[in-house]
Amino acid sequence: MDSTSKPSLRGGAQGRRRAALVLAAALAPAAGAPAATAAEAVFTVANYPVEARADDAVAAKDRALTDGQQAAFRSLLKRLVPVTAYQRLRQMPAIKAGDLVDGVKVRSERNSTTEYIASLDFSFQSKAVRDLLRREGIPFTDEQAPALTVVPIWRAGAPAAAKEQAAWTNVWNGLDLEHALTPVKLQALKKDIDPAAVSALADGDGSAIRALVAAYGSELVLLAIAERDMAAKRLNVTLTGRDAVGAFTLKRAYRLDAADPGYASEFAAVVALGILEGRWKAIKSRGGAAAAPSGDIDLRIAVEFRGMSEWQDISRKLQALAGVEELEVAGLSARGARVTLRFAEGAERLAEALAQHGLDLRNTGGNWVLRPQ
Repeated sequence: MDSTSKPSLRGGAQGRRRAALVLAAALAPAAGAPAATAAEAVFTVANYPVEARADDAVAAKDRALTDGQQAAFRSLLKRLVPVTAYQRLRQMPAIKAGDLVDGVKVRSERNSTTEYIASLDFSFQSKAVRDLLRREGIPFTDEQAPALTVVPIWRAGAPAAAKEQAAWTNVWNGLDLEHALTPVKLQALKKDIDPAAVSALADGDGSAIRALVAAYGSELVLLAIAERDMAAKRLNVTLTGRDAVGAFTLKRAYRLDAADPGYASEFAAVVALGILEGRWKAIKSRGGAAAAPSGDIDLRIAVEFRGMSEWQDISRKLQALAGVEELEVAGLSARGARVTLRFAEGAERLAEALAQHGLDLRNTGGNWVLRPQ
């Protein structure tokens, strides 16, 4: 299943590409950060790309700042709020982000007489943002998870493998890893890691994680394995290891665009960080640990119902549920259906969300089964 719904990009500039990825995945791009306490770190959206044109340089800069802080604020809210509450964010009254900005730091900038382009750090007032979300009754999490070691790995047999490895690592370096709800420290693959252990983890063999724990001196280690399938025109990405929620293996495929070959890698890294944050938000929003999803990120669900009217009701609820992506019906009969879908926060959290709509999703003998309550 193709996981990419590519946002429109204006031109080929790197800043515009990154801005589109940020808005698409609701995450702020870039590594590095201004000084901040651990409790307040998540309220900074770092190295955010802005760009604007106007009749003169001053107007262009003003427009870039205004539009940029509004977009960065939207990214902040989606960083803090569980995906199941995104619909409630859309229902909020209009908020002037400038009133909540605590400070702006310039990372880089250039301008002409009519254009302004920059990368900025936007720090938002933590108390004001918390008060806003509480006033609107929107659940949120601002507690960072323990730091996670991520090891980007590019699998390729071609001579260009070293170059591709560097590019894949740089993509991860371009994310806002310090301020994420799940802060990440990047590490290279250690030479003493047996390739067989990497393959075993990629295939879902959780026992192989012991090799990573020993090599990196941490219980929280994740491999981000990317491999290009030129025949299928897909970039296959596997996340495997253990984060603060637990051990898991997730696989996803991204469409390769011949006109923009780097896009799939950038988008894949953004989505991967979003998945890690989503898993953390899922357990923090309900105040306890949860079983982590395993296997492919696509959930395969058997749906049971008593008639077509009941199926139509179930189908409508699935399609309307915030966070459900790429819902497909793989088979349909008079009393049952087989569907596949994606839900970034995992099957357990999906079951909780569906229960609020009168649907019962449970794991029966290793298979997910959905039926009316």
